[in-house]
Amino acid sequence: MKLFAAGTRREEILVGVAAALLRVVLRFLGWTTRREMRGGSDLLGRWARGEPVIVTFWHGRLVMMPYAYTGRGACIMNSGHRDGRLVSQVIAPWRIHAVHGSSTRGWLGGLRGLLKAHAQGRDLVVVPDGPRGPAGVAKPGVVQLARATGLPIFPMSYAASRARRLTRSWDRLLIPLPGARVVFEVGAPISVPRDADPAAVEAARVRLEQELDAATARAEAAVGGAVSTPSQRVSRDGAGDAPPAPACEPNPSGGDTRSMAFASVSLFPELVKTREIFPYANGRWSW
Repeated sequence: MKLFAAGTRREEILVGVAAALLRVVLRFLGWTTRREMRGGSDLLGRWARGEPVIVTFWHGRLVMMPYAYTGRGACIMNSGHRDGRLVSQVIAPWRIHAVHGSSTRGWLGGLRGLLKAHAQGRDLVVVPDGPRGPAGVAKPGVVQLARATGLPIFPMSYAASRARRLTRSWDRLLIPLPGARVVFEVGAPISVPRDADPAAVEAARVRLEQELDAATARAEAAVGGAVSTPSQRVSRDGAGDAPPAPACEPNPSGGDTRSMAFASVSLFPELVKTREIFPYANGRWSW
């Protein structure tokens, strides 16, 4: 009976209230920013024809991505826990459906949900350096997914003329400010043959990293900002050769971005702080 206790019910109420507030914040950013997309003619053409794709972007560039999506419906995996339920409710108005699963539990059901979404003609959304980083390091799962489904991978990024970075988060999340000019950049699509061997999969993974970094650099150059790259780059065997992270703006939340201080606009980082974006375990594809 404790499963139905007041505490559980309170949490559901809080998640619902937080989701409503976050939708307002995200809508507000949509109303008060000027947005444009560059290099997206191929992607937009596929969406217009109803052809599904895999969309990828770095975790630190997640906030505004719902506004870049103009397809007929997409699917992303996240956790069935509080953060995941919150994100699921927030992104629903943008025709982005969430299936529940994580790298530690429930991944099989989540994977089935993704494959079902693919069979229904939906786009798939993958954050390749999620759910826990390191930032700017693409895990091979998205390449394996492309190989299994035959869908092309489209790398995307954005930059803003006025923004804040969350220095306390591993992904150094970029949040545009009201009035900012936001430029989305789309990289060249990456196709993975169904018979790709491990060397070809690794080559595609490396190319994805390069395309995502290049899209980020072009977007930042377009808004007149200093070009930055993800704060870490490590080899697949874990050896680190990470450059120092560039200076960032202060964290506007003033504290832990995973807190549930629902009465504050600082809740906005909760939209993207889910740690269960895709089914990876210990840096490996967990099929």
